[in-house]
Amino acid sequence: MNMDTAHRSHWEISEVIFGIPFLISIVLQWLVPLSLPQGSLGQAFIPVGIVLIVVGLSFIVLARREFAQYRQSMEPGQPISKIVRTDVFSISRNPLYLGIAVALSGIALVLNILWILVLLIPALILCHVVLIAPEERYLTHKFGEEYLAYATSVHRWLGRK
Repeated sequence: MNMDTAHRSHWEISEVIFGIPFLISIVLQWLVPLSLPQGSLGQAFIPVGIVLIVVGLSFIVLARREFAQYRQSMEPGQPISKIVRTDVFSISRNPLYLGIAVALSGIALVLNILWILVLLIPALILCHVVLIAPEERYLTHKFGEEYLAYATSVHRWLGRK
C-alpha cells in the first residue's frame, strides 16, 4: 500500500461499499420479499425510521462539512494533512460510515425492507476491511502518536473513551 493515502482505487469508497448491498437488497425484496409485521406495529417503525434517517444524514453532513472546513479531501488517492477531531469527529472516528449505516437502517424501517438490514451486516464488515482498517493504518503511519492519542480517546463508531 502506498502510505501517502489510505485508498488508491476509486471503488474503495463508502458509496460502493454500502450502495451495492443496498441495491441488491432492493432486488432481493422484489424477488423474495422480507418485511416487518404489518398493522399498527409495522406503522410504529415508520417514525423510528424517519428519526434514524435524519440522525444518519446529520452525521454525514456534519462529517463532510468538517472535512471541507479543514480542506481535507475525501477522494481515494488523495493524502490528508491533519486529523479532524472537532464537531462530530469528537464523538466518532468514522461519522460518515456511521451516518450511512444509521440512515440505511432508517430507510429499511420506513420502506419495510428487511433485506437492507440483512445486507447491512456484510456491508459493515466490508467497510471495516476495505475502508476503516487501511485508513487506521495510514493515519497511524502518517501521524503516529497524534493519531493514536485520538484513537484512544474516541471510539471507532460512537462515543468517547
